[in-house]
Amino acid sequence: MFVDYHRSVTTLAAWQWRSLVGYAAAASFIVLIEKVLATDAVDLSPVPLTVIGAAIGIFVSFRTNSCYDRWWEARKLWGQLVNTSRLFAMQVLSYPAGPRDELRPIQQRIVRRHIAYVHALRSSLREQDPTRDAEVIRYLEVDELARDADEPNLNAALLHHQLRELARLARARHLDARALQLLDRSIATLLDVQGGCERIKKTPFPQTYEFVATLLIAAYAVLLPLGIVENTGWFAIPITVLVCFAFRVIDQVGTMLEDPFSMAPAALPLNAIATNIEIEACKRLGEPEPPEPPTPDDDGVLM
Repeated sequence: MFVDYHRSVTTLAAWQWRSLVGYAAAASFIVLIEKVLATDAVDLSPVPLTVIGAAIGIFVSFRTNSCYDRWWEARKLWGQLVNTSRLFAMQVLSYPAGPRDELRPIQQRIVRRHIAYVHALRSSLREQDPTRDAEVIRYLEVDELARDADEPNLNAALLHHQLRELARLARARHLDARALQLLDRSIATLLDVQGGCERIKKTPFPQTYEFVATLLIAAYAVLLPLGIVENTGWFAIPITVLVCFAFRVIDQVGTMLEDPFSMAPAALPLNAIATNIEIEACKRLGEPEPPEPPTPDDDGVLM
């Protein structure tokens, strides 16, 4: 995610240079016909072009807003994951009652498994193998990781192990019914967050929107100079490029936002969020060397 934008107009133009060249070429062709042939055959009334431009603006804005809604929903889900992770770690370390020497290893195992769960969720949403992720390997016990290697959904399997271990604590009378109910509610919230993220990830935004938007903007790059060349002359070229480029950038921003879990610069900083959860959990456990807080790279991108 961009947290410190270092881009310029030149960078923006370089990002969509093919579109810029195409719009300029289309406008130049229309202006050349009008100037060289000195014909009125290429002149159109600007009124219908105004309506068409407004319609295209509404269309691309609707798509971008819809993509942003997906991005924002994903951000809210990960914000809920942060809060639930804080609560879950505090519950696990506070609710069980009994001999400290007996309970402490179990509590540590549950909290460390939760850290692995967060990193596994981050990895799976980015279409990476969570069983090969360094953070997942660091916090899961070797035998448990080997046992779950063939699980179709490692995240759900880890939550299943959490619930079974909490149930064992309850049967051993280290947790009363009320504490178990609250912990069960935290597990349910984690499942809801995971399900929401998987729903966004596995439901791609209809690609027809991007295809139609690209065609409409290209057509407008041809039609717009027909309506303004008579009054603006050669200035029809930069005007057309500027208007169509604005439509194109708005549309492409939507493309960048439609998958909030990708590795694109505009995607959510899952690494940073997961690492912050890890840092807080390690503090609760009293780990001597928690990981360093993540920082943006030289381009101002926080992943």
